[in-house]
Amino acid sequence: MASPSRKPAAEQSIAWPVSISQAAQLAGISARMARHYESLNLLPHVHRTDSGYRLYTQSDVHTLSFIRRSRDLGFSMEEIENLLNLWHDKQRASSSVKEIAQKHIGALRERIAAMKAMERSLQALVHSCHGDQRPDCPILDSLSDPKADPDAASCCKH
Repeated sequence: MASPSRKPAAEQSIAWPVSISQAAQLAGISARMARHYESLNLLPHVHRTDSGYRLYTQSDVHTLSFIRRSRDLGFSMEEIENLLNLWHDKQRASSSVKEIAQKHIGALRERIAAMKAMERSLQALVHSCHGDQRPDCPILDSLSDPKADPDAASCCKH
């Protein structure tokens, strides 16, 4: 026999629908971000009271959590929109979801490689700087040189 409910106790005691502040707290975002996601149509048709206050359902909060988790993984808003559409499409092919994730991994790898190149360049510049009381500074020289290769730090001025 299945247990009646496996939801956390905090979630069981919530009187749905909830205000924007409570929805945001439950989803782990700010109320400002909840409004932003709604403005981007990532969260369509949030019910409003006659006086214009937003009322969020459990499904809305689940969607906000999905968006937050997607943002935490670095997906763009366009990718999140595509993922949300696939999430709601019960006839989807998981290969479509996997393709989005694989493309995102590729983009992350490119960004990581670029950041590692920046780190190597900065390390070389820091290594070439005496760091003493003299005004001569290869770091500033490199930054001010319009012909400097951004991927290669100029070497020492000993």
